[in-house]
Parts: sequence; structure tokens; C-alpha cells
Amino acid sequence: MYLDFHTHGKLAKKLPFSEDYTHWLFSKARMSGLDALCLTEHFNTLGFRQLYRYIAEHSERDKDTLLFDGLRIFPGMETDIAQGGHILTIGPMEVILELNRRLEPNKEKGRFLPFDLLMDLFEQYPVLVGGGHPFREGGHIPQLPADQLKRFHFFDLNGRDLAKDREATEKMTRKLGQQYRKPVVGGSDTHQAVQYGCIRTRFEKTVNEVGELYREMQKGSYEICISDQAAFQVQTANLLKRSLKEIYALGGDYVSVLLGKDPAWTALCRKSVG
Repeated sequence: MYLDFHTHGKLAKKLPFSEDYTHWLFSKARMSGLDALCLTEHFNTLGFRQLYRYIAEHSERDKDTLLFDGLRIFPGMETDIAQGGHILTIGPMEVILELNRRLEPNKEKGRFLPFDLLMDLFEQYPVLVGGGHPFREGGHIPQLPADQLKRFHFFDLNGRDLAKDREATEKMTRKLGQQYRKPVVGGSDTHQAVQYGCIRTRFEKTVNEVGELYREMQKGSYEICISDQAAFQVQTANLLKRSLKEIYALGGDYVSVLLGKDPAWTALCRKSVG
């Protein structure tokens, strides 16, 4: 089972939810060779519940996962902490939605929970908690006290950071995992389909429960696969993301342009590029 531990279902958290865009993302995930992904959408994104409602309505439930056109989805979210940094959470959909509801008062900068209080909340539920891109600029996960770092279940070897400095990112993340005896797994951190496959985690078997997934992680029954084209994929995805956001800012329908449904905007974009 090829699994991506860190993905998003929207282009950007401040943009409205789009069914067409999310469907396009998931179809491309399968085409990239993924069997499954953890949907770690930002906890304060616009339309968080809409996103999960759409997925649930178009999926078959398989224990803790949702099967969307053959793609296995582990529900999750990505939460900011007061210290600076992002925390990944993976669990059953109902649990993720309940946690998101409980975090409603803490979704704005200046009101983010400190890590210890966030973990006190998460530990009341059957979820896995990971340190997202722990060495990214602006984050301070490695500086948390040792007793707090021990509360993580895993650390995220992140595709975006690998694209900038593969050697340093891989060395530091694996060292952090070894220091606290926590699994290190791969996540692309994609908001845009070009980035799928830049890093994947291959498990020896397919799992459909969060507890079983964690047992396989603890056993080390997996390997991380990094694409030789990872840097190019991330750079291309970032360029396309900026372009689509600019189309939206100018009043265009970026989804229609992306899917070729808006001939006027598509022609204008091609002319601009040319």
C-alpha cells in the first residue's frame, strides 16, 4: 500500500471549497501511484466540514477509512500550535470532525493552543499525532521540551522541505525520530496534484484502521520512497498554485481554467505564458 501521510483537499485554506477541484485532486492521486492518503487539511480552512461532507457522500466506508473512487482516505487535519509549527492528526472521520468543532475558539493566530494543551485534547480520542515538517522555518517543534516530544506518534519527512534541501531535511528528521524512538513517514504536503508522488510510504500490507496503521509503523513494516523528480514536482506545483490563486484574485474561476472549462481564461493564460 502506497500512502501519503500529509495531503490537502483544497488549493489554499482561504479559498472556498470546490467539489470539482477536490475530485480532480483525488483522481490524480490514484494516477500518481498512490493507493491511500491521509487528508490532513488545515483545521482552520474555509469549508472544512463541507470538504468532509462531500467526501463522505461520494465514498464507501471501510472501517476508519473512506474509499473514494478506489482511493483510500484516512481522515485527518493539520493544526497550528502557539509555539509555531503544525501538528498532524489522523483518525476516524467522526473524531476528526468533533476535534475540529472543539477547536473552533482556537482557529485564529494569537489563539492557537500550546502543544501540551492540544495534546491533552487529542489524547482523549483514538487518533495518531505527528509533527508536521518539524524543521521548516517558522516552526519550533524540535525545541519543545523532551517530555512533550515523546507524546508524538510519528514525525513527517516532508516533500516540500526535501525539495529545498533533501540531505539536511532527511538527516535532521530521521535523527529526531531516532532520538525519541518515533517512526518517520513520508508526506508530500501537496495542495496541488503535480506534487503527488514526490514522496510516498510503502507498507507491506493494506490497512483500514488507524490502530493497525500505527502497529505497522511501530514494526517498521514500511519504506519511504522519494522520487528523483521531487524538487521539480514541488517547484512546478508551487508555480501552478500561485498562478491559480492569481486567477481567483482577478475574479476568474481557477477550477474551470484548470479543467479546461473556461476557454476565454484558458486562452488568456496561454497567451500570457507565450
